[in-house]
Amino acid sequence: MGFVEAVQTFFKRYADFNGRSSRSEYWWAYLGIILIAFVVGLVSGLLGETIGGFIFLIFYLAILVPSIAIGVRRLHDLDK
Repeated sequence: MGFVEAVQTFFKRYADFNGRSSRSEYWWAYLGIILIAFVVGLVSGLLGETIGGFIFLIFYLAILVPSIAIGVRRLHDLDK
């Protein structure tokens, strides 16, 4: 699984706690999240403390459930 496909799958399977996720899907998705967080951090820094903090909060709330879901699916792949 490649980078773009992994990030797309991360958001498509937003709240899917069933099934399995491969190691490549897990790590490519998290690399994508780190890169997006970096860009969001730069933009929020340019916009100021109040608006930037709000944007960062929205971003982290948007990835909270998918992050937990991909972690659970990865644990299923490890038979845990």
